[in-house]
Amino acid sequence: MENPVILETKNITKDFPGVRALDSVSFQLKKGEVLGLVGENGAGKSTLMKIFSGAYPANTYDGEISIEGKRCIFNSPKDSQKAGIAIIYQELNLIPELTVAENIFLAREPTVGKTGVIDRKKLFIQTKDLLDRINIPISSQEQIKNLSIGKQQMVEIAKALSYNAKILILDEPTSALTEQEVEVLLKMIDSLRARGVSMIYISHKLDEIFKITDSVTVMRDGKTVSSRRTPELGRQEMVALMVGRNIEDMYPKKEAGISDVILEVRGLFVDHPFLAGEKVVKDVSFKVRRGEIVGISGLMGSGRSELVTSIFGAFPAHSSGEIYIGGKRVKISCPHEAINYGLGLVTEDRKLFGLVLGMEVGENITLSCLEKLSWHQIIIRRREGELVNKYMSALRVKARSSETVVNTLSGGNQQKVVIAKWLATNPKVLLLDEPTRGVDVAAKAEIYQLMTNLAGEGIGIVMVSSDLPEVVSMSDRILIMHEGSMVKELQKNEATQEKIMFYATGGK
Repeated sequence: MENPVILETKNITKDFPGVRALDSVSFQLKKGEVLGLVGENGAGKSTLMKIFSGAYPANTYDGEISIEGKRCIFNSPKDSQKAGIAIIYQELNLIPELTVAENIFLAREPTVGKTGVIDRKKLFIQTKDLLDRINIPISSQEQIKNLSIGKQQMVEIAKALSYNAKILILDEPTSALTEQEVEVLLKMIDSLRARGVSMIYISHKLDEIFKITDSVTVMRDGKTVSSRRTPELGRQEMVALMVGRNIEDMYPKKEAGISDVILEVRGLFVDHPFLAGEKVVKDVSFKVRRGEIVGISGLMGSGRSELVTSIFGAFPAHSSGEIYIGGKRVKISCPHEAINYGLGLVTEDRKLFGLVLGMEVGENITLSCLEKLSWHQIIIRRREGELVNKYMSALRVKARSSETVVNTLSGGNQQKVVIAKWLATNPKVLLLDEPTRGVDVAAKAEIYQLMTNLAGEGIGIVMVSSDLPEVVSMSDRILIMHEGSMVKELQKNEATQEKIMFYATGGK
């Protein structure tokens, strides 16, 4: 007899200003089933999880959510929790200084009678019983800070189950785990499934999806495009479903006059920020020529951003390797030195690292080249104004004036200001990390045209992007990363979205 449906969504539709994030999303999760939820970055998975968690109240979206046949309305995370849903996020939500028991039963500790004093003996016994029941070999009295990331992940799962959760949602649960920890976690998921716990497993790692899930729902552009039993799907078909969007004719890439090598990276390693002894970038080497656009593709957590920020001098104490610019080896120990050597970096998060939001457009554009505009440390305003006007005009930045505060601009125009800031330094190499993230179609087309023009002027461009049509259409060569390593290089004439996703998900 087939297991009953425990969770069902019908036509979930969620709009943000100018964007439909979810479009009639429907699928079913059965009791005791592990459902894989897959899709490219931006497919709508995170928005859907926020709806399940109650972070987006019911009046902000259309559609229905039912648990065990009963329609549910979530207006807060507490509503979701009461209905039996627990989400284990990629970023763990534990307090390092407290014990395992204190974290699991935080604000729900057993007390001695009506005194309000915590009954610590009972607390540790309750926790031990819970951990034993789900086969987690961790002491209830151990401090969280002494546990590996994998064991902390297990504590999060135990905490969720302590609320009698019927449905566990695991969001990229193995992104920071070692191979051994991944195996332990997958065995634990298998054990929970046998006990009748239903799970939604979100991951970019297709090997894990095929290994642990019973069925798979594929999302693309805010829609559910397929829901099938896992054994019915092959890797190639799943990848095709994930990336099968139509590519509009908006990429103006033309062959540039590619010439000599301008940037070379040899044997670059970058330390993992959280796991001692682990590397987030592992022995990466590549070259970039003048006039060439080199795309770097890979899934979230593959080390792409750490690679380019390391080249720019962001982690001097935590990286090693050799960098050559124009054939000459250079030592870059900070971003200021990177700028002097002719590098520019458009960061992934423009608001956090690319702009000073409270400053004017003009001030942001000249921020990285004030030395060129100064005489005895006094800024020559006429020269600054000419430079600002030049790049505002060249990039068609839409603002009332150069004195407009940058935080008031649209996302696309903010991105143009970030790019203008680096063009003002006359770079030899431009590192672009997600250059079109969060901008509209018109702004994307303008940024693509700008990249084509810059390559035509002999600038070497390294473009990190999660947008596969963008990577395929705008790159002369594509380097693919998986778990910190550069695993494949594809020439433009052999690159397809399916091939990139195949290697990015660990295919060999």
